[in-house]
Amino acid sequence: MADSPSTYEAIGSEGQQRKSTPPAFWRFKIALSTILTIKVILELAVTFGYPNALVDELQGASDSALLMVMVMEGRGQIHPTDISPLLGALEDTGHHGIATEVRAWSLEYLDINPGKEQKPKKSLELSSFGRFKIALSTALREQTIQNLGALFEYPRALMDEIRNAKNSALLMTMHMEERGQIQPADISPLLTALKDLRLHGVASDVEDQFNEHLRITGKMAAFIEELKETCHTLYDKIQPIPYIKEKLYSVDKVFIEVGMEHCDSRGSWKTLSSYRGIFSVAKGTSRIQVIEGEPGYGKSTLALQLVYDWCNEVSDSPFCKPDILIFLNLRQLGGITSIIDAIEQFLLPRDSSVKRLDVEQLLSNRDIRILVIFDAYDEYPDQHIEDTFVTQILKEKMLRHVDVLLTTRSSCIPPACGSRTGCIRLTGFDEGAREQYVRKAVTGDDEEVQRILEQLNTNPILRDICQAPLFSVMYAHVAHEEEEFHNIRSVTGFFEYMIDCFHSHAQNKVSDYKREQLQMFADNHHELDKLAFDSLTGANQQILWDKEVLIKKFGAEFYGLYTDIGILVEEEVINRSRGAKRAQSIQYRTEVHFYHKLFCEWFAACHLAERVTSFQALFRNFCKRVNPYDLQFVYRFACGINPAAAKRIIKLVQKKPDGDKFAVLCALEQEENTEDVLSTLRDLVSRNVYIRENDTRLLQRTTVQLLELASQKEIPVTCLMLDQSIDKFDVTTSCMVLTSGLSLPGVSSVMKLDVTESGNMSEDQCLQVLAFVKECRDMIGVSFDGCVLPVSIPTERIDHSLITRDVKVSCCSDNKVEFNLRSGKLENKTELPDDVCFGSSDTVAEQASTIMQLMVASADKIPVPCLTLGGCIEEFDVTTSSMVLTSGLSLPGVSSVMKLNVTESGNMSEDQCLQVLAFVKECRDMNEVSFSGCVLPVSIPTERIDQSLITRNVKVSCRPNNNVLFNLRSGKLESTTKLPDDVYIESGHTVAERASTIMQLMVASADKIPVTCLTLDQCIDKFDVTTSSMVLTSGLSLPGVSSVMKLKVTESGNMSEDKYLQVLAFVKECRDTNEVSFDGCILPTTIPARRIDTTLIRRNVKVSYTRYGYKMKLELGQWEVDDVDVIRKLCSDGLTVSRDHSVLLQQSTILLLEKSTQQNLPVTCLMLDRCIDKFDVTNSSLVLTSGLSLPGVSSVMKLNVTESGNMSEDKCLDVLAFVKESKDMNEVSFDGCILPTTIPARRIDTTLIRRNVKVSYTRYGYKMKLELGQWEVDDVDVIQKLCSDGLTVSRDHSVLLQQSTILLLEKSTQQNIPVTCLTLDQCIDKFDVTTSSMVFTSGLSLPGVSSVMKLKVTESGIMSEDQCLQVLAFVKECEDMNEVLFDGCVLPVSIPTERIDHSLITRNVKVPCCANNKVEFNLRSGKLESKTELPDDVRIWSKDTVAKQASTIMQLMVASADKIPITMVRLYGSFSSVGSDSLSLVLHSGLCLPRLSSLQQLWIGTEDGREVTVDEWTGILNYAKNCQLLNKLELGRCLLPWLDNNPNLDNTKVVWYPECRVDQYILQSGRWQGGNDDQVLTRKAYASLVTKYREYWRDYEWQEQRRAERE
Repeated sequence: MADSPSTYEAIGSEGQQRKSTPPAFWRFKIALSTILTIKVILELAVTFGYPNALVDELQGASDSALLMVMVMEGRGQIHPTDISPLLGALEDTGHHGIATEVRAWSLEYLDINPGKEQKPKKSLELSSFGRFKIALSTALREQTIQNLGALFEYPRALMDEIRNAKNSALLMTMHMEERGQIQPADISPLLTALKDLRLHGVASDVEDQFNEHLRITGKMAAFIEELKETCHTLYDKIQPIPYIKEKLYSVDKVFIEVGMEHCDSRGSWKTLSSYRGIFSVAKGTSRIQVIEGEPGYGKSTLALQLVYDWCNEVSDSPFCKPDILIFLNLRQLGGITSIIDAIEQFLLPRDSSVKRLDVEQLLSNRDIRILVIFDAYDEYPDQHIEDTFVTQILKEKMLRHVDVLLTTRSSCIPPACGSRTGCIRLTGFDEGAREQYVRKAVTGDDEEVQRILEQLNTNPILRDICQAPLFSVMYAHVAHEEEEFHNIRSVTGFFEYMIDCFHSHAQNKVSDYKREQLQMFADNHHELDKLAFDSLTGANQQILWDKEVLIKKFGAEFYGLYTDIGILVEEEVINRSRGAKRAQSIQYRTEVHFYHKLFCEWFAACHLAERVTSFQALFRNFCKRVNPYDLQFVYRFACGINPAAAKRIIKLVQKKPDGDKFAVLCALEQEENTEDVLSTLRDLVSRNVYIRENDTRLLQRTTVQLLELASQKEIPVTCLMLDQSIDKFDVTTSCMVLTSGLSLPGVSSVMKLDVTESGNMSEDQCLQVLAFVKECRDMIGVSFDGCVLPVSIPTERIDHSLITRDVKVSCCSDNKVEFNLRSGKLENKTELPDDVCFGSSDTVAEQASTIMQLMVASADKIPVPCLTLGGCIEEFDVTTSSMVLTSGLSLPGVSSVMKLNVTESGNMSEDQCLQVLAFVKECRDMNEVSFSGCVLPVSIPTERIDQSLITRNVKVSCRPNNNVLFNLRSGKLESTTKLPDDVYIESGHTVAERASTIMQLMVASADKIPVTCLTLDQCIDKFDVTTSSMVLTSGLSLPGVSSVMKLKVTESGNMSEDKYLQVLAFVKECRDTNEVSFDGCILPTTIPARRIDTTLIRRNVKVSYTRYGYKMKLELGQWEVDDVDVIRKLCSDGLTVSRDHSVLLQQSTILLLEKSTQQNLPVTCLMLDRCIDKFDVTNSSLVLTSGLSLPGVSSVMKLNVTESGNMSEDKCLDVLAFVKESKDMNEVSFDGCILPTTIPARRIDTTLIRRNVKVSYTRYGYKMKLELGQWEVDDVDVIQKLCSDGLTVSRDHSVLLQQSTILLLEKSTQQNIPVTCLTLDQCIDKFDVTTSSMVFTSGLSLPGVSSVMKLKVTESGIMSEDQCLQVLAFVKECEDMNEVLFDGCVLPVSIPTERIDHSLITRNVKVPCCANNKVEFNLRSGKLESKTELPDDVRIWSKDTVAKQASTIMQLMVASADKIPITMVRLYGSFSSVGSDSLSLVLHSGLCLPRLSSLQQLWIGTEDGREVTVDEWTGILNYAKNCQLLNKLELGRCLLPWLDNNPNLDNTKVVWYPECRVDQYILQSGRWQGGNDDQVLTRKAYASLVTKYREYWRDYEWQEQRRAERE
């Protein structure tokens, strides 16, 4: 053990020796700080999950060890009574020696008994007080520390130690705490001392920091207390059986540990001994743990046990350690948008003293340890919504510092979680757990316990069902009440019996009359079935309902029964309106849910089983919407309830991935061996039958039953697949024992056996499989997959009957190897290639096949030219003299291999290299080994290298170009070629090329060979302080190369401050490097000088920034000009600051502008691209949207401002204010935005006028006359181009844009520039005759514009006569206008000619209607005229444009006015409603089809699935009456309302097609007649038609939705 720190023998102010020594824990902390190196600190920080900012602070601190000790104390990782978190972290990170020392110090200094369980004192003050102490240390200056030490009368020796410490402020803070001058609840001694020293400013700051600590501590205590009160109500009311309400349990009284497994880093499941290890198995890397399990496996009960542990501070549970635990049942969180809302609604009481802001601050505090438990993700209604707060937390996009535990069904694991996510799987109850539960929660009577368990064990199927804890618990309690338990043969039978027991329990308490009523409710629960079915199959599963809604739906008596027996459970919850005060906004409501989701699935299955055969569309939709694995019990229960449904369901699930497994479960729910069952059985065994290791015991037993039944009925089984499920062969019973403990007897009808195992199979294991094959009389073949068989087995051990039966034994699915039972040897069926390869992406089966081929080649002494191991080496096993691959297989030494190629990534350790050489030793004929893609150590001690390899003259080279060799005699790397002066490591290089270059550099460094320049081109990942090397993007590590003279770093994009400092850290390791340059990237504009290592300053290292011609003054961390020519070139090209630029790039450009001013270098043009926020008059600078400030730059000649949208007057003046501050600026241009049409001259600074600054408006070719604030024409060509393209004024345009267009029209008139077309898009309000101008809806006015040639008016709906005349009045004012086009609207069919101005007729103005020119308004006649003939069949579609519909309507109106017969009009999905006067049909577009007197036939086809109201139907009939010549009215794709007596149309035939010309109905004498039987439609038949209609359209909509999703 290291020497403990010396005690102080200090002298006080009166010269007396101080007799007391510092407290023990303080001495322990000092000792601990002496052994924590920066490498250990960083590894501990990662293990503890510290945030990146804190890790950076620890790395950059002057005394990292002391700061780390304070942080660990603040976070509870060291405590006077418990340092187990620190010890555990040291062991996990491999620092066993340090852990031993720390453990010894704890015994010396602390009162910790290693053999006694410790209950750490939980201190709410620790985390916030730790933060306060760190803040205090930053406020203490050197002189302040000395003055405080004198005032507190610290001994001289102690003050000398503090003065000489790396971080005297931190050490002073620790001493003040130990001496009581600062305490978590009081710092008055320190405040008094600071005030006595007249440091009132420091005292005020310290007091503010301390008050913040007290505030956080107080609110945290209140919050925790309220959380515990709520949690107590959750875990203290457990009902094992729903109807036993008189006895409630606390969760700890019924909780039994279930079987658990955790998923390791390779994806393998490993046993977890206890729930207490849920987070410890992750070793600090997983902040999120997903607990998955099948339905009823105890996920929620486990979550409540964790809540219990926290609330009651259970000492041996790690779940007592979080400061705050938040438990949220996701079933309740549908529509909740934030975790704060969820906490307020479900966890805080009505009179909570904790404010919403307090909760937000506590959750965001990274010093507080928080655990969030999300229970029942599979019941979360919003799980399909991407950006809920739950998914944000799971993806680590928010609250990344909290631990999260989520429970869910195995079939409903969240699709995307963060990178730090672990997985735990519940495997259910074993026999011990079942017995433990019965004794703990049911009865303590030994005889009764034995009776319950014996009754269970006599029924193997029931025993396997009770692997699920929920079923086991229900069985135990019911069996305790029932003397005899029924013979259960399926899960359906079990559940059905349980529900019967619930009802029997309720009926035993009431009279005979009441009992009959209750039995009726027990037998008839169709409404409950439908409710459950609809809730599970909706878009979002919603299994919570309002109590009043259910009472109204079911009736009070039915509802009362199902709540009394506990199948439905009531829960009172709080509604709070957001933003209101808590006390005022609270409302209570009662929500109802099923006791367990399985009960919901039972009743949903009842509904499905009843309807699956008669309602095919319902079943088809259900199967398409619901994944069998999400709601497996709905399918299984339905199969057991209705055998007729089973065949259909099983056929469906077999088509699903891995559906055979599920089909077996469904098949065995049918308890009778009917012909349907046997038919299903034949279908199941006609394909592969699987028994897998991870199958539940129930599934395995079910599969064994299925095989036995097939054997009894002599039904051939094509193939039996045993996947990692074999334990051994029991010769006494002639059965194969599975890993689950079940026995599989020989199945005579199995044709083939496929055994999948991992690793190398022994001779005995192979013979056990063959013994099982012998018992399967019809079996003709057995294949082994994924494993390696022995190269030979003595023939006397092989049963001769297998040879007689000619059983084939193949190895692996590729059939490259076969085992010959006659010879007892493996045989190759194909020749090996010259280069035999193992790759990391190879399957286990492929690797096993290749290994066996090599073993055969070795045994037969067949030469193998080359063997390649590509990224698949795990380790060399000295006990078996074989190489263990990452797949778990072992590759023995192959004597006939000539050469070995090893391809690995990263840097290989000395041990890894020696393991490869050990394998080479076992391959006797091997004379060469080549490494590729990895970096070998520069040397290996020769005493560790096996001499036989040197004797065999084995050559060790490094591919691809063999520039480096490893000399086994000297134990060193040697370079075979000379390095060039400039060495490059580029992103385009292969990993192998980079590795080769790194090794050459390492050799040069070791041999002290100078390297002129090293260029790292876009290949840097990070600097690893633990290995003092640069990690490249390829994963390789480049150690410091002492002989490199210059380093050149080329990167793209932004380089962060941390990455920049990492490069400097690497330069520090390269001792001879005196220059480093950065190119191609954007660097920070400044670096804190405290973060720059002083070693670089002492070495006078030059750091240059090639992009801008800077060099850094390291002692200040600031850039200086190094190359003026570079800056001059950049300034002459112009500079840009854009909103799309990063803050770092904007900072760099601002810095460059400052340097250009300092160097008097003119900047040709500065472009500000959508990045201006405002002008700050106090600092005379322009504030950018990023928050940066750009001061006036005198060197800029021209400013170009690009903005989008409207630019206000104030923002324009802000830009001009900036121009004023830039003294040499003589021009500013605006582009891409809409500027004000005028600016008050009084607001324009006269300085700009005197400087004759030109302000141009590029969009319109204007320049501003600054003394007037008005725009003038500057570029006529721009205006001509705009006018030739046409101009538009739209209602959607801003007022500013409308003003700009009006101004442009005025300028065009002034310049005599013709405007091709002016479009007025839904913006006309009226024509003002007093001003002869058109008034817009915005309030602006447009006078007549003589330069406009054509006017286009776009409006919607029907235009009145007055509106048309107002437009014509405006046309009159536009002297050169010769055409006006109306689009999207319907004009009146005629206007009196006396109201039309004659000048328009004289000017021959054309008035076309709609762009297709099918209709025109004739000003001479005052009438609409059709330019084309109407077709016989006129169609108006919903997809038609409004303009097209308007044109068609006007053509129909003209035809009706001219009495031209209209044969047919069809409205396809365009009909909306009937006009109020029944004289028009309103379309969805807003247009109206008026009464057409010459219309003969009308077809109305509504949108899909529409149900027409009574008012709409009578309106349609009245419209038809008003069309005098109408002889036929047809309606399709709609549901008409029921009327006892429909109005008659004397001369019009009315036909109705509910489903698009299917089942035609004709209206006769007020009644519908038709359909399949051509009978009068009765009310009952109509009701049936309604049901059929709705199902048809529901199915149709679903198919359309699926089609859209596929597209």
